[in-house]
Formats: sequence, structure tokens, C-alpha cells
Amino acid sequence: MSSIKNYSNGEVTVVWEAEKCIHSGMCVKGLPSVFKPNERPWIKIKEANTKALVETVKQCPSGALSYFMNGADNQSAQSMETKVEVLKNGPLLVYGTINVTLKDGTAETKNRTTAFCRCGASDNKPYCDGKHTSTNFDT
Repeated sequence: MSSIKNYSNGEVTVVWEAEKCIHSGMCVKGLPSVFKPNERPWIKIKEANTKALVETVKQCPSGALSYFMNGADNQSAQSMETKVEVLKNGPLLVYGTINVTLKDGTAETKNRTTAFCRCGASDNKPYCDGKHTSTNFDT
């Protein structure tokens, strides 16, 4: 069962999909006044302005955090230039909209940020599930 929560300040809505989270901590490091994992609710959206929220959410490597501008076409938040980044000792991040064909032939469209496993230990291949931290993946 999927757990998806929305947090809005009236201008932007931050969407959190718990099952996608790999606990990279980019959100907590980026805006510690907003993202407080030991509190409930854990996102205090009114503690930062919209620009800071959007910039921090864009750094989420798993895509567990996303956003949309309220009253705007949701596609505007999803479309971005495709970019690939290799995280030191972590996943391969692909930013933008991509089509992924899985080994069983099914296809998925991924928006915003997608984290692909590089360590080989993920139970959710081809996607990263954070196992690289427990296997001491180093490269």
C-alpha cells in the first residue's frame, strides 16, 4: 500500500511518497527547519518560502519528494532538462522525464529525479533502495 502525503503552503504543494524514499537526507540537510524526520507531521512547509522549498525538493535523489505549483499545470513542475549525475558512493541520478523499460518488458515513465542502483545490492533494481549505505559501496 502506497503512502503519499501532500503538504501545501497555498502556493506550492510538496508531495512525499514514502515508498520511494532512500533516506539520503538531502531534504534535511537542505532545509532543516522544514524537514524534521523525528516529528509528525515531518514536513513543516510554512517554515520556508516557496523558492527554497522547490530548490530543496529538486535535490531529492529518489523522487520521493516532488512538488507542483498550485493552480498551475502539473506538467510545468515535471518537465526539466535531462541530466545525469553519479553520486559518490551512491546511485546514478537521472533528472528529467525518462522512459524505462524493465527486464520483464513493462515500461514506466519517470519524472523529476530517478535514482538507479550502481552497487548491485538493491532489492528494487534497477532503482536504488539505499542498500549502498549498508554495503559500504565505494566508488
